[in-house]
Order: sequence, then structure tokens, then C-alpha cells
Amino acid sequence: MLEADHRAVEQLFDAFERAPHDDIERKTTLVQRACELLSIHAIVEEEMLYPAAHAALGNTKVIDVDEAYVEHFLVKTLIEKFADLKAGDTGFDATFKVLKETVTHHVEEEETTLFPEVRKTSIDLMTLGRKIEARKQALQKRITEVAMAH
Repeated sequence: MLEADHRAVEQLFDAFERAPHDDIERKTTLVQRACELLSIHAIVEEEMLYPAAHAALGNTKVIDVDEAYVEHFLVKTLIEKFADLKAGDTGFDATFKVLKETVTHHVEEEETTLFPEVRKTSIDLMTLGRKIEARKQALQKRITEVAMAH
């Protein structure tokens, strides 16, 4: 499920790169959607996956989890910049490019290091997956409610 999130965000990054330079509306939509998906994804990983991984992996691979938290901090910092940046502004495309590079690095590390290590533990991944999915749905519902209220 988390890997599916990664693929969805990668598709948005690719669509942004293919968008015409002057298609402000398309770029705005793609960035908003990517930031929304990344925000939800980061929340569920930080609330559920990382604590479970930290507990299950102990001190042997704790650096992978700690590094993931730091990478999330960087991603969230870049996402916050889009509160002030609008498509067409100087730095908009560059910020999204750096966001893509940061996320791409993070995804690669999760999928090649952290996720395989987590799969080797005794974590009940099916139960964790159901909890993550429920939390993602609740977060998406809240985002939709806030958007509809404005």
C-alpha cells in the first residue's frame, strides 16, 4: 500500500515534468495533489509504520527509521513553501524539482532498506496495513471537508 503511494506520487512528478512550462493551472493541480498525497503518506508512516519498525527492529536498524523521520521533515518543509509559492512564481518549479529529488531518494531507501527489514520482523503487516488504510481515509476525508468549506 505504501509502495502504491510512492508510485502515485512518482506519476505526479512525471506529469509535472511533461506539463508545458506555461500551463499554470495544470502545474498548480499537480503540485497540490502531490503535496496532499505526500502529507497523508508522511502522517501515516510517522504515526504507525515508523514506531512499529523502531520497536521491531530495535537498535540494529534504528538509523534507517531515524533517517526517514529527518527526510520527512525536509519534505514537509518543502511542502510548506507552496503555501506562499504559486505556479509561475520564481522558484516554484525549482522547489518542486527539489521535492521530487528528496522524495525519490527517500522512496529508494525505504523500498530497498527499511521495507525489506520490516518484512523480516514479527510485525503483523496485514493489521498494520488496515490501520494505515483507515487513517489515510480519515485524513483524506478531513482534507475534502476543509476544501469544501472554503
